[in-house]
Amino acid sequence: MTDKLEKTIWDCAVIGGGPAGLTAAIYLARYHLSVMVFDDNTSRAAMIPMSHNHAGFPDGISGPDLLAKMRAQAQRYGALIQGSKVTGIEKDGDLFKLEFGGDTASARTVLIATGVLNRRPPMSTTAHDEAVARGVLRYCPVCDGFEVSDRAVGVLGTGAKGFKEAKFLRSYTQDVTLVAPDGGHDLADAERRGLEELGIKVEAGPVISIEPGEDIITVSTAARSYAFASLYPALGSDVRSGLVTTLGARVSDGGCVAVDAHQRTSAPGLYAAGDVVIGLDQISHAMGQAGVAATAIRNDLCEIEALVR
Repeated sequence: MTDKLEKTIWDCAVIGGGPAGLTAAIYLARYHLSVMVFDDNTSRAAMIPMSHNHAGFPDGISGPDLLAKMRAQAQRYGALIQGSKVTGIEKDGDLFKLEFGGDTASARTVLIATGVLNRRPPMSTTAHDEAVARGVLRYCPVCDGFEVSDRAVGVLGTGAKGFKEAKFLRSYTQDVTLVAPDGGHDLADAERRGLEELGIKVEAGPVISIEPGEDIITVSTAARSYAFASLYPALGSDVRSGLVTTLGARVSDGGCVAVDAHQRTSAPGLYAAGDVVIGLDQISHAMGQAGVAATAIRNDLCEIEALVR
């Protein structure tokens, strides 16, 4: 980083370069605010091979293409994209101090848009990424359940998470199998009855191997092998809210950042948007939250300016 940038006090530091963070950056830059986006290239959107669920793209758009367009738009209006991970943050008087890659930066406000990490099935990284790219491994039935209509679908999970995902997918296809990853299902009696009533098959597992092919994915258990058009892991996710807790802001029992109607956290000057906040885990929802957050940041900074004049 140059000396000039080191001495700059940014109006807002956006931590996260996914759809929420980049939407906020576009808004903030167009509000004539200085904004730096920290993007460590771990947005889940980058894994989307093709989305047909995002409004405005009737022929679909890939996650990498969407992110590239959003980055270019933010940069057009003056946002700086910093390809680094923020490793530390603290409040110093009225400013936030951020550490990244051996450097530091100061900002008047911070927007957390770090999202979540999916818990992955037991596969190598290479096999996992190839399966996602081919569409035989999917994480979001809200986004792409339509694509598996009337095809054989597997859900990897158990308990309430597995039950809800299998039930949701049943509205797209009659051929759904819920597979327990570790052997034996942790299902309530009502959940077992619900699965039976819907005709959802239940496999006790444990899963021995998961092998992606060109257009099927094979899940092998101790009892048999299943060939699915797509497999949906229902293993949960981990919220990346560690930076928020460092600053003492409130989070839920599950780690989601607590915000008000304007995406403000309980720590003054700190905002959050996207999947790090409890919500729908949808790009459109994350972008909407980001627009609200950016507007609140603009208005709150204007209030501070008015008070000091």
